[in-house]
Formats: sequence, structure tokens, C-alpha cells
Amino acid sequence: MSAYNVLVVGSGGREHAIAWKIAQSPSLRNLYCLPGNPGTAQIAVNIPGKATDKEAVAAAVEQNAIDLVVVGPEQPLVEGLVDYLKAKFPKLLVAGPSAEGAQLEGSKEFAKDFMQKYGIPTARYRAFTGETLDEACAFLEEMRPPYVLKADGLAAGKGVLIIDDIEEARAELKEMFGGKFGNAGSKVVIEQYLSGIEVSVFVLTDGTDYLILPEAKDYKRIGNGDTGLNTGGMGSVSPVPFADKAFMQKVEERIIRPTVKGIAAENIDYKGFIFIGLMNCAGDPYVIEYNVRMGDPETESVMTRIDSDLLQHLAATAGGTLKDEKIEISGKTAVTVVMVSGGYPEKYKSLYPISGIGDVKKAQVFHAGTAMSGSEVVTSGGRVLAVTANADSIKNAKEAAYKAVGCISFKDCYNRSDIADDLLAL
Repeated sequence: MSAYNVLVVGSGGREHAIAWKIAQSPSLRNLYCLPGNPGTAQIAVNIPGKATDKEAVAAAVEQNAIDLVVVGPEQPLVEGLVDYLKAKFPKLLVAGPSAEGAQLEGSKEFAKDFMQKYGIPTARYRAFTGETLDEACAFLEEMRPPYVLKADGLAAGKGVLIIDDIEEARAELKEMFGGKFGNAGSKVVIEQYLSGIEVSVFVLTDGTDYLILPEAKDYKRIGNGDTGLNTGGMGSVSPVPFADKAFMQKVEERIIRPTVKGIAAENIDYKGFIFIGLMNCAGDPYVIEYNVRMGDPETESVMTRIDSDLLQHLAATAGGTLKDEKIEISGKTAVTVVMVSGGYPEKYKSLYPISGIGDVKKAQVFHAGTAMSGSEVVTSGGRVLAVTANADSIKNAKEAAYKAVGCISFKDCYNRSDIADDLLAL
């Protein structure tokens, strides 16, 4: 069995959860994170730098004799970090798609065109620019409310608007073309609204073969009952009761298989995660979006349910030998609750001391937006911590997660109190 020096690129809860799982592998030699966070510092060596700084990542690879790089966030993938590393270090294993593959997330139009070409079920759509505003408004007239407007480029999870009123939709279109989401909104995809329940499906692929990871459901709105502003995610649950064997068989046949075949047919260098955001419309799956990395906070639930060796799966993904891998998934349920700074997702304050993390016994605490101030862990982002508990039922996992949340405190701390309640009602 090979032993690997591994570098995880990124600093959030997703990267902490991936590093946490890799740290359990018997085939790990040394684990590094760039830049990591106070949570990863407990299980790995943190290396200063930015995830988008290609030279800093390359220097870390060289100085630490890295065998495998796992790229966590989307930005460095879209900006071509994988291509850069592979050109510089031909023998290096890298888990993450090329810049071309990353366009599945980096451009909504690219993704929708890909789905259409390979017969993957998705909502009806068209893409527009500021020059074709009149055509965009005419297309809105053809649609039924609510109207879905998506900034074509990366907008940190905030570039999707769902609007009931056509006049408001026209006004928002103008604002998007006018720079509301920066360059990400210079092109806008308008699509049909799909009604149903969302589920996130995760796949590891080497461009030919694939492993299906545990699915999850996340909670985007800031308030209980899915009210208020959209966020990066306030919690997640895995598995998802309605994603049963029959539904997942449809997902594999209609979506996963044609997606991987399409990647191969286009000769896209894609060795990494695919996150497929799906809508379950009366038992049939439709793709809302692709992401080219794991979701956050879904990763924190998903990683706790993988019983097999994630490091071996990632090395096989990067090395093109995934067909030999078998994934083992726990039958337990994971519930993740995100603790955020008061005011998030709008203005909030940072650098508040966090107490009680060490008091958590029957859950995992993943750091998302934390920093060190002397010897003290303090808040440094909107989403601060993700607390994950595993149990034999949704009810028990939820209770354990919230018990752990109750141990932790910081000034202006907020979390939703209803994560998983909708699934308990099913």
C-alpha cells in the first residue's frame, strides 16, 4: 500500500471535513492544508497562503514532497489551478477538474448547453446579455412565474434569484446586467421554475468511472421554516428519505451516467468531485445545477457517513483507476447544524472568542470561519462552525447535533433550530 503526503487546498468547513476524513486513512503519511483553519491545525500542518495563489500552492507541493493535492473550493478550479499543477509536476496526483471541466460550475450557460447536448433532464432555459435585454424580457413573457434568473458566472452562491412578479424580474435583470453580481452577471440564464424537493448528489469520477457518495439535503435560508435571505447553507442531513433506491436508480441512469459519458465524449480532463443539485419533481430527477467540488455544509454530513478509505478513493480518482474502488457507506443518519455570526448573511462582526468546543463529546465540530487570536479561537466569518452528529435515526441525530450546539457559545451566535424537521415529517 502506498503512503501519501497530501495537501488539501482551502480554508472552510468543507476542507476541514475532507481533511478529517483523510486523516483516518492508514495510507496517509503527512497531511497539510493551505491555508486551513484552527480546526485543520489539530489534524494537519497548516501552510499560509491563498487557495487562489497558484505559486503558493506549487511551493507547498515542492517543499513538502506532496503526492496528492485535493482542491476544495471552486474559485481555484475555475481559474485553472489543476492545469497549472499538472503542467509543473507531471507525476503529481490532483483531485479536481481542469479549468475546462470547471466550466460546469463556472458558467451556467456552459452547464445547460452540456445537459441539453447529452439529454440530461433540466429546466427549459435561454442565456442573455445586456445587449439582448429586450429578448430576455420577451422570453420572460413566455414563462410562468416564479421566474428564475441565474448569473452565468461564480457569485459565491448568491447569483440565483427567484421572483414572482414579472415587473420585478425585469428590474432585477437590468440590475444584474448593470453589475449587481459583478462580472458574474454580465450574462444571465433565465430558466423555467421547477417545483419539488431539492437533494444534492455527490460523485467522484476519474472521467470514465465513478463512485456515488452519500446524498444530502441542505438548508439555504437564514430563518426557520426556510424563511429570510439565502445563505451559503445553514445545515444539512444525510441520507435523504425520499432519495430511495428507485429514485437514485433514476438519478444514476438519467443523470450521472450521461454526465460522465459526456465528459469523456468532450475529452474533458475531469478527475474529481461532481456535485449535482437536483429537484425531485413528483419522483423524477431534474438537474438544477452542477458544482465541480463538494457542497458546504453537505460535506460535513457526507464525510461522516463514508466508512471506506477516502484517501484511496481520491488517489484512484486522480490516477484514473477508480473502477477498482468500492465505497462503503454507513447506515446511520448525519445531521449538521451551522452556527453563524449575528447579522449574517448581511453585515456581521468578527473576532469574538468561541467557548465550549472542547465540551462537545458526541459530535464533530468542523471549523468554517474561525481564526486564532493568541491562544484563543475566535470568529472570523459569517458561517463560523458546522456541528455534525451521527445516530441511528434522523430524530436522534438531530437531538445529538443540537445538544452539541448547546455546548458552544460566542457573542451574537445564531443557528436555525429546525434543521431536519421537514424530513422528520415525511
